[in-house]
Amino acid sequence: MDAAHLRLLRELGDRGSVAAVAAALHISASAVSQQLASLQARVPVPLTMRRGRVLALTPAGEALAAAGARVDEALTAAREAVGAFLESDDRPVRVSAFHSAGLALFGPLLRALDGTPPLHLTDADVAHHAFPGLTADHDLVIAHRLAHDPRWPSDRVVATGLLEEPLDIALPAGHPLASRSRVHAADLADESWVSVHEGFPLAGVLDHLAARVGRPLRIAHRINEFSVTAEVVRAGGAVAVMPRTTTTSLAADGVVLRPLADVDLVRHVDVLARPDTLAYAAVRRVLRTLRTVAAEAAG
Repeated sequence: MDAAHLRLLRELGDRGSVAAVAAALHISASAVSQQLASLQARVPVPLTMRRGRVLALTPAGEALAAAGARVDEALTAAREAVGAFLESDDRPVRVSAFHSAGLALFGPLLRALDGTPPLHLTDADVAHHAFPGLTADHDLVIAHRLAHDPRWPSDRVVATGLLEEPLDIALPAGHPLASRSRVHAADLADESWVSVHEGFPLAGVLDHLAARVGRPLRIAHRINEFSVTAEVVRAGGAVAVMPRTTTTSLAADGVVLRPLADVDLVRHVDVLARPDTLAYAAVRRVLRTLRTVAAEAAG
């Protein structure tokens, strides 16, 4: 099998369509289809299937794409054995982070690295299942998940833990509950809430709280950007769940964060990378520095 064909299969799994693969790799869609057909001709079971107008991987295709990732990892390691270029700090490293992680970590990361290696930074907050696919375009992807969310697919990405971040209740400073050191779920049953959009990791937190209090919570606003959420809370428009560590700078001047006394809320902040990407010294250096700045932020 051609390693390039296996790589295309993995790209299809991550990007979701032949057109997206072609656009990302700057080749024609017909060239992608031809190479996938060439791979299929060498395999006795179907690797792809139609889902409406989209070409998706079958379970066999997913297994072969995962094996292809290991092939790429081995090839990269082989190049490392004979080419010192992989140890160069000149290679730009592409880092993606969801919004609050970028707010908390990008500045310290840039200052700590001081330009070596150069960074290309992107903010990308997506639904939980979509974070691994971002590794198709970024060397390191800072992602988050709740304790009950599925773990990241180990056959596709390597996950490195950064933070276990408590989730608190954001209240206007003048709210009757703001004077308490902790609040209870039942105290919040009649509040209006800011939630994130459906499908995003923190949406499940309010479902969990609703189950705890025995009735649905009143969702007044759906906002993904915590800086905007903080403004709504500050104006007295609602209360919200906000992460304690990565939104510390937002919880001031009229907003207070209070932990829940009877519900343990936490999210995991991880860095995702393709296995072969971690063969590059520059990427490993950025990952080590990310872990350091995250530990300092959690301090």
